[in-house]
Amino acid sequence: MGARRHNANPTSIQALVRLLRYARGHRGRIGLATACSVLNKIFDVLPEILIGIAIDVVVRRDQSFIAALGIVEPWDQVLLLGVLTILVWAFESLFEFLLLVLWRNLAQSLQHDLRIDAYGHLQDLDMAWFEEASTGNLIAILNDDINQLERFLDGGANALIQVVTTVAAVGSVFFYLSPQIAVLAFMPIPVIIAGAFWFLRRAQPLYAGVRERVGLLSARLANNISGIATIKSFTREHYELEELRADSEAYMEANRKAIRVSSAFIPVIRMAILAGFVATLLLGGKLTLAGEMQAGAYGVLVFLTQRLLWPLTRVAETVDLFERAMASTRRILNLIETPFGIQSGSRRLPAAGVSGAVAFRDVSFAYAGGPTVLSDIDLDIPAGANVALVGQTGSGKSTLVKLLLRFYEPDRGRVSLDGIDIQDIELQDLRRAIGLVSQDVFLFHGTVAENIAYGLPGADREAVIAAARAAEAHAFISALPRGYDTVVGERGQKLSGGQRQRVSIARAVLKDPPVLVLDEATSAVDNETEAAIQRSMRIIARGRTIIVIAHRLSTIVDADRIYVLDGGRVVEQGNHEELLTCGGIYAALWRVQTGSAAAQREDA
Repeated sequence: MGARRHNANPTSIQALVRLLRYARGHRGRIGLATACSVLNKIFDVLPEILIGIAIDVVVRRDQSFIAALGIVEPWDQVLLLGVLTILVWAFESLFEFLLLVLWRNLAQSLQHDLRIDAYGHLQDLDMAWFEEASTGNLIAILNDDINQLERFLDGGANALIQVVTTVAAVGSVFFYLSPQIAVLAFMPIPVIIAGAFWFLRRAQPLYAGVRERVGLLSARLANNISGIATIKSFTREHYELEELRADSEAYMEANRKAIRVSSAFIPVIRMAILAGFVATLLLGGKLTLAGEMQAGAYGVLVFLTQRLLWPLTRVAETVDLFERAMASTRRILNLIETPFGIQSGSRRLPAAGVSGAVAFRDVSFAYAGGPTVLSDIDLDIPAGANVALVGQTGSGKSTLVKLLLRFYEPDRGRVSLDGIDIQDIELQDLRRAIGLVSQDVFLFHGTVAENIAYGLPGADREAVIAAARAAEAHAFISALPRGYDTVVGERGQKLSGGQRQRVSIARAVLKDPPVLVLDEATSAVDNETEAAIQRSMRIIARGRTIIVIAHRLSTIVDADRIYVLDGGRVVEQGNHEELLTCGGIYAALWRVQTGSAAAQREDA
């Protein structure tokens, strides 16, 4: 016997159960909103019953249903029906108002919680996960998918509850008045339910495809907007427009397939409803004419058949909305439930008690699916030391910093801070103790002062200015239109590369970490600014450990120790003079950068 086949995707019911489990903190509000939906629908169907009772009053007068309750005078019966009608409509309106307020506020609260929890979880995922993730897809989950769920909670949840309430309430009346007619009236319902489940099975993969296309479309838009300068410089506007057109058409076609399925459902439902209505009309009329049923009861059944069956025409629309929402729910909860690749340690570091000694012991590392980047690395960086890492591109310099910050975990070996394995340290404390100035500077949309104070919220203006002076940034900031209150634009696009780099250095200086890492921190500045930064770095370095990754060897000649990496291994170490004397890789790099090699060839 062959292996049993399983559905690769969780069903919509499973997604709903997961959502309810997530929303357990809102159960009281869900219960109250559900109660209001049920009561609203009960009061909504009562007018049809009152119409039937009114027919019974005018036909049978003192022999009517109400007369049996003790009110014999027909006009008094009519007055009572008028009062009851007013009360029914008042309560129906009241519960309509309450259910709208409750469901919509619940939708707002739940979508807020989902967005905050999803983004909070997203921030704690490790960098290796982000390498495989699409930014546009993540934005689609945090925005469009959550909004899709909100739309269902705004109206779809109430519609589903009221359909069930209608079937239960009206069914009770039918079976009380005429079980024979009730059976005929309810015969279409199994057809409708079977059609709904058929639609669910067909629609689930289609809507999963729709959500996937949304993610791809969002990714295309996010990438193109971020890379607009590259698109313009290579005159690829037409190409990118056509690529976007293809992605948008794929999204449109995915929706068309889902629409074809949902649209086919409605005509089938209408024919089933027609059969139930005609059966009630004919059989009820026959029984009434034969004197086996009162005219009032017949009127109730005819009117309630409409109430019972016609709302079911919206089942397709509601199920369509439900299936879209559950497709989005799966994506949202899958993100929230993504396991962390890097777990935080529990050991706390005192805010002012970190000396800054860093050590790598027998560390080896390879990115997922890639070749080994670091092999058997042993480094001892004393507290307060100024060390440099140099080597060709791809030699593993920046990877060492990523391991120190626990963006990744080493495959083998141990990294320590002040003799403590960094895997044992609480992640926030570890990263708070390390300041990073990266080659790829990222500034947030905000003022210059806000970006400098990013790592130390609440810092006063004097401290911000002092950090900017230390980074040789105060002069150009003061010359900006609004000085420190100038908005830098998205990713700092209103500043030059060198200006962004200096703001980034000032941000790290203000954070005042025991360990400061400069990853090609002067790569985007001119020679004059580089010299100024070097002067300021002599001041910044006091009392802290400095780790410099550099291609420009002129920036590290004063380092206490220089480590030369090649092929993921430390092949040379020493200070500047010692490494020049050795005549190895460092000396060769120095000659190339200073022009010594060319001079030697000319002399030869």
